[in-house]
Amino acid sequence: MKIYLLSFFVLFGFAQNNWKTPFELGNGNQTPTYEEMMTYFNSLANHFSTIQIKEAGTSDDGTPIHYLVFDATEQFSFNTKQLKILVNNNIHPGEPDGVDASMQLLRDLAIGKVKVSKNILLVIIPAYNVEGTKNRNSFSRANQNGPEAYGFRGNSKNLDLNRDFIKTDSKNMRTFASIFHQVQPDVFIDNHVSNGADYPYVFTLIESHWQKLGVASGSFFKHMMTPAILKQMEQKKIETIPYVTVYGTSPDKGFHQMMDTPRYSSGYASLFGSFSYLPETHMLKKYADRVEVTYQFMLETYQYCQMQAPLITNFVRNHWKEFTAGSTYPLQWKLDSTQSKTITFKGYEASYIPSKVTGKNRLFYDQSKPYAKQIPYFERYKVVASKTIPKYFVIPPSEYKVLDLIHLQNITSMVIKKDTLIKVQGYYIDDFQTLSQPYEGHYLHSNTKVKSFQEEVYFPKGTHLISTQQPGVKYLMETLEPEAPDSFFNWNFFDSILQQKEGYSAYVFEDIAWELLQSNPDLKMRFEERKAKDAAFADNARAQLDWIYQNSPYYEKSHKRYPIYRIN
Repeated sequence: MKIYLLSFFVLFGFAQNNWKTPFELGNGNQTPTYEEMMTYFNSLANHFSTIQIKEAGTSDDGTPIHYLVFDATEQFSFNTKQLKILVNNNIHPGEPDGVDASMQLLRDLAIGKVKVSKNILLVIIPAYNVEGTKNRNSFSRANQNGPEAYGFRGNSKNLDLNRDFIKTDSKNMRTFASIFHQVQPDVFIDNHVSNGADYPYVFTLIESHWQKLGVASGSFFKHMMTPAILKQMEQKKIETIPYVTVYGTSPDKGFHQMMDTPRYSSGYASLFGSFSYLPETHMLKKYADRVEVTYQFMLETYQYCQMQAPLITNFVRNHWKEFTAGSTYPLQWKLDSTQSKTITFKGYEASYIPSKVTGKNRLFYDQSKPYAKQIPYFERYKVVASKTIPKYFVIPPSEYKVLDLIHLQNITSMVIKKDTLIKVQGYYIDDFQTLSQPYEGHYLHSNTKVKSFQEEVYFPKGTHLISTQQPGVKYLMETLEPEAPDSFFNWNFFDSILQQKEGYSAYVFEDIAWELLQSNPDLKMRFEERKAKDAAFADNARAQLDWIYQNSPYYEKSHKRYPIYRIN
């Protein structure tokens, strides 16, 4: 009885205040605690028939992760022709602007303050990093102006969840994937606060890079959808600028558009065709102003989607069909520094002045000296590595972790019922570089190169054939091709293949090596050619024995042999 009475008084209290949010009832520089946030969202869901709240799964510490659904039709089905928007908040809980803005937007839709569309299903994750949201402090965002207290960037395993979308080290990400693939959003918004330079803009924006969306979707997204939303923002006197990608220097010489690889939320979402946005409010602006522009961006996106729902859903839901087997898929990109467009950038004059702390020069932005300059903005990238899309990837049952993550993405596979000989294309890892310091729990590889071969391989019963002709084709290419920046190989999923399991003792192998050279004229000829061309090799006895060993039947074929194959 006491619980029901408490729920009644909470609901009555919010209703009496016209459903004002905790932020609106505060001093403009406060964001609610996790408990206050969930109380408000639960109250909305309990009072309005157009809102439901659901538990999707857990975080690493067992705390439930929830999502809310606003549906004017009250059907609450994800198997719908409605355009679906997914909003993610508090992936970085020190950047809580989206939490308070989402409360206001959901409330305003529920009470009819803003125009509601029956063509749109809105889904909001109130706090993705729930552990970080509960781990409140007032100091971890040293270069941020408010709110008074906020959560911490790392989750309970100290992971940055906005680097976890491919490697999936957290339970949080497994829960997010279940939400994402249940919803299958057409538009995805992940709310953030920026770091970096100082300038007058309150609102900056990262969006899915249009070149990675395919020709049709990318053109619509870049030339129609994003400009239309930002134009509406400008009409509300909210000046916008692309996310300013400079750190430790002034942006007045120009900057570039971020290429969002799939370790990030927007890059991950775009693998499945979603039009993705990361609003990045400026960290030095007042918290109330940051919440307001975040609210307005979500509102304008919602309203644009009302008008263009059929067009958007057609692009998003069919975008994967552009990536057909046999076509070329870009794996690596490099900024094209030869092409830029001129934009007007408003900033503050920057100079270097003596530091009162160190006595050395420090960067200083003089807010009393604003400017508007024409600067270059680099938004085009060049493809520097690509692969053809195979018909199938072949994954043996021993790679169960990889199979688990692939199936988590709603990607289907066929299972071989008996041991089978299949002609496949395979890879040997030829070269790579590795970080000397850990990055998000891994020693990340990069600049990976492979050598390709064709071979008939026996695959055991239980091997999976995964067709690329399904909506997850881009996920498959970005994770299973070792040369892709965020491939499973680069995230250390296959490091065991990089270590030889057997070797030789030089005093024993000397005699074997001599016999190999005498019995194999071609091997001997290549050996002598190598010595003639490479003085260092000719002067290194161990290197010579290694070369003979690696070109002999004694060398294990599994060393550096990538365990996933292609059928072209």
